[in-house]
Amino acid sequence: MTDGTRSGDPVHALLADGTTACIRPARPEDRPQLLALYREMSPEHLRLRFFAASRRSAEQAAERASAPPRPGYLALLAEVRGQVVGLAEYDWTDEPAAPAPLPHASRTTAPSAPSAPAPRTAEISLAVGEGLHHRGIGTLLLEHLVSAARADGVTSFTAVALAENRAVLEVFADLGLSVARRLDGPELHCVIRLDEDDTYLSAVEARGRGADVASLEPLLRPNVVAVVGAGRKPGSVGRAILRNLRTGGFPRWLFAVNPHVTSLLGVPAFPSVTSLPRVPDLAVLAVPAASLVPVAEECGKTGVRALVVVTAGLDAALGADLLAVCRRYGMRLVGPNCLGVANTDRGMSLDATFAAHHPRPGTVGVAVQSGGVGIALLSGLSRLGLGTSSFVSLGDKYDVSGNDLLQWWESDGRTEVALLHLESFGNPRAFSRTARRVTRRIPVLTVDAGRTDTGRRAAASHTAAAATRTVTRQALFTQAGITATRTIGELLDTAALFQSQPLPGGDRIAIVTNAGGAGVLAADACAEAGLQVSPLGPDTVERLLAVLPDDASAANPVDTTAAVSEEQLGLCVDQLAECPGVDAVLVVLVPTAVAAATGDDLSRVLSRTPGRRSRTVAAVLLGQDTSVSLLPCADGGHVPCYADPQAAARALAHAVRRARWLARPAGTVPSLTGVDASRAHALVEGWLAARPDGGWLEPAACADLLDCYGIPQIPWAWVRSEDEAVLAAERLAGDDGRVVLKAHWPGLLHKSTQHAVLLDLRGDGQVRSAYRDLETRFEGLLTGVVVQPQAARGTELFAGVVQDGVFGPLVMFGLGGTAADVLADRSALLAPLTGADLHDLLTAPRCAPLLFGQGGGGPVDLEGLEQVLARLSAMACDLPQLAEADLNPVLARPDGVTALDVRVRLLPRTAHDPYLRRLR
Repeated sequence: MTDGTRSGDPVHALLADGTTACIRPARPEDRPQLLALYREMSPEHLRLRFFAASRRSAEQAAERASAPPRPGYLALLAEVRGQVVGLAEYDWTDEPAAPAPLPHASRTTAPSAPSAPAPRTAEISLAVGEGLHHRGIGTLLLEHLVSAARADGVTSFTAVALAENRAVLEVFADLGLSVARRLDGPELHCVIRLDEDDTYLSAVEARGRGADVASLEPLLRPNVVAVVGAGRKPGSVGRAILRNLRTGGFPRWLFAVNPHVTSLLGVPAFPSVTSLPRVPDLAVLAVPAASLVPVAEECGKTGVRALVVVTAGLDAALGADLLAVCRRYGMRLVGPNCLGVANTDRGMSLDATFAAHHPRPGTVGVAVQSGGVGIALLSGLSRLGLGTSSFVSLGDKYDVSGNDLLQWWESDGRTEVALLHLESFGNPRAFSRTARRVTRRIPVLTVDAGRTDTGRRAAASHTAAAATRTVTRQALFTQAGITATRTIGELLDTAALFQSQPLPGGDRIAIVTNAGGAGVLAADACAEAGLQVSPLGPDTVERLLAVLPDDASAANPVDTTAAVSEEQLGLCVDQLAECPGVDAVLVVLVPTAVAAATGDDLSRVLSRTPGRRSRTVAAVLLGQDTSVSLLPCADGGHVPCYADPQAAARALAHAVRRARWLARPAGTVPSLTGVDASRAHALVEGWLAARPDGGWLEPAACADLLDCYGIPQIPWAWVRSEDEAVLAAERLAGDDGRVVLKAHWPGLLHKSTQHAVLLDLRGDGQVRSAYRDLETRFEGLLTGVVVQPQAARGTELFAGVVQDGVFGPLVMFGLGGTAADVLADRSALLAPLTGADLHDLLTAPRCAPLLFGQGGGGPVDLEGLEQVLARLSAMACDLPQLAEADLNPVLARPDGVTALDVRVRLLPRTAHDPYLRRLR
């Protein structure tokens, strides 16, 4: 059972109207509430549920659901504010197969791994309280039932309903799963397959998006706001928030909660939340930490739907109590320890922050964890004139997260660019899936905080040592299409370009300058950013020289000389912007007293030709006071103008990468043949049952696990004596008669550094001598020896996966063998890998040209390499117990790909459904 549901831990999730529901297994003490659920149903509702208006059937159903747990049966309840509002059940319709015993670890040929249990079918039933339909209760219950059933090995649901029961039939049809129907008289028999494919995930995602946005309405579009803890003394946080709400022009109901006054800053004040004349949608809490939970409890009982908690200094126990109150009463929570929230919509003008200045209205959505970063971004966006659509300071991020805000901005009709500054991720796989969708509609930019963390965790395998948190975050950003910048300044520089200019069609940059030295600086900056500054074609050169001063140079950079006039510069830019070999034009100017083509006249130069708007144009005005500004154009648009060429080049490079990401198909996870995930689960569970603390698999178990996923391995034998080694060598030696001996003992991972691998052995004598050498040197450690044929020459690579406790499985690929750690030539992406991800993973390392045949060796089996990585990705997603897998080396040749050495570590971990709808 995933997510602790079977163990009784509640899971909170959002209904279609934004209400919070608690999903949990039914317990014996729930019988009275279950009886009440059925007793309140109308006769017609009971007839559709039980095929007759039978009170007896209802009592039996309540008795069954509240009975003690039994194998093969699960009843899940939905509660809203402590009241049971729905019930979903499944019951196995067949007996599970008994698991086969785990095989012994020694083998010379592949043994049979534990057989997988036979597919199971379960019958389901669903009940929703009277008058509570169309709120998504039944659908949410079924989603959680599907997740639980999959973990139980159930592959399909069956259900019988009256054909006239359209409501429940629509619920089944709208799930996103494959449903087969068969009419039998008045009854409709349904079979629902539980395959988790993209159709189902997209349906779950769409429902989650609607519920998420609805739950944020009282937070960002409240009708009634109360500030609790607004003090009389100037300088208090609560008073500052109240002042900003009042002076910001919030047009709806605003109250202060303060027992000592009746009015504060012209706002009506009341002694408590319960005494307010209207129930607040949003309450902003600026009270001491010790008072938070009682105040939150009061808000919940009153019916408040959202809290913003600016209070800091909560310990773990107090934080848990605060979140529990919010969950119990269904309140969304921003914070604690936050700056507040704002929505600049003209009909809202909500500024519930204690920032010194009101945010300027605009089209950029901002979500930050750090209040200081938030203030810097708001200030920068106001200075640029971009402004903010909505702003949320997430603080310690107990509840509302960046994922929530992405979905809000996607649907608010105002936000055109999203800026994020996140120090942590609650559910990175769900965040990545959301971000992949949102970034195809609006740019999402972030500051990659924490990238200088050089402390590697103590890890034995190459894969785990390389999988730093920085690598993992960068993988998340890359796959999700998020533009990751290094500083706040770079974030604003890039946002200015994204907001004001079309994306470039490629990376070819034409530089125009009135000073040769400035042009050289710009060319260097572009090259360092990965952009091309290539010579212009002869026709373009001829046209440019015809409009420029006599001493001008029409190479790239184009040096117009200081004598260029505004008219000449404008014509030059026009020509370059229409040139087929140019994707973006960078105008770099130095203020001079020779001509008027700089300073205030720059905006006229850059806006003179409407046809140029289809191309990206940016400017650098050396010596300007601000790092970036937006120059207004005659057509109402803007051109970003930077203080130095490096800032402009970095912004252009980000724009090029975004354009490439958008041009690439979204990609799907490839379908794999020859995968036996059930057998792999049985093998892992059997191994961990005998070793509850986990550990490194023996060679035979490693091979069995890879066999379950069809990952090719070199033939091998496991031996414990000289004679066995000789016999195995005779069987395994290739045409040249050579074999390899590898020592093994628990915990041995880097065999080369221990000199535990002996190569190029021929004949009985060398094999015996090698075995005795290993036995002597590793006396007391050696548990056996692996014999393999000597592999043919090829490119040695490594492929691996490591489970990150926060981000999920990370697949890594790069140069292998003894050079794996020395050269650190590798790439990494988060599983599950799409076809596009697989291409990126293969082409990112510096060694990639070797794989494609550079150097005269011919291309290796690229399809085989993709298959190995795709199967590793599938194995990691299927098996949360897979802590690390290290395939090093993987031998790549034109005729195939083979893993020569494998290390796998398992840990006892509970399965976790990353796409199951739930609040953190």
